[in-house]
Amino acid sequence: MEQDDPAEARAELREQRLGALELLQLAAGSGLAAYATWALLLQPGFRRVPLRLQVPYVGASAQQVEHVLSLLRGRPGKTVDLGSGDGRIVLAAHRCGLRPAVGYELNPWLVALARLHAWRAGCAGSVCYRREDLWKVSLRDCHNVSVFLAPSVLPLLEEKLQAELPPGARVVSGRFPLPTWQPVAVVGEGLDRVWAYDVHGGGLAGEAVSSWGVPIKAAPGPSSTSVPGATSSQAG
Repeated sequence: MEQDDPAEARAELREQRLGALELLQLAAGSGLAAYATWALLLQPGFRRVPLRLQVPYVGASAQQVEHVLSLLRGRPGKTVDLGSGDGRIVLAAHRCGLRPAVGYELNPWLVALARLHAWRAGCAGSVCYRREDLWKVSLRDCHNVSVFLAPSVLPLLEEKLQAELPPGARVVSGRFPLPTWQPVAVVGEGLDRVWAYDVHGGGLAGEAVSSWGVPIKAAPGPSSTSVPGATSSQAG
């Protein structure tokens, strides 16, 4: 039985160690790249926002954008997207006649990207992207509101909408419904689903209708049968 040459064994061991080291370096490089992306694109906007109000950026899909427009198309008044990201909803809203269309986004890199998209589309002077904290924006002149936010902040958003929106305003929430408001329409399936809510002076919404025109039966209880009105004693 032949014995392994010690020199060959040592060389093979060194090659295995180099392979493991290369994998470790690759993993470290990937982690560094991910951190750099976070630090440059996402963290600048989060530094000024309390932890409980932070919402990670996830761009809306083309189907989600179309569903939002289907629930807002033809409505008059100012249209705003709260947490507008790269601006795709605002730009699409302007193109379908929802004007003025304004996006509020705190992250400066995403605001710059949104403005670049508008410039490339020839709409740089027609749509507006503002670097502002959506929690500090006044909604008193907004009649069409689009939101794609995390479920954890939606209860607080309800309070802000309730306190500030004028009668006749419509809110469209994507991916997740508002927790206590009764929708008047639901379009789409899965993550592409969006919910529409109307604010009336009397504080009541119309009968909820699905994307197939079928009324949605709400469970008993005040939290599922009414949409808060535009006036409230709560501060905006």
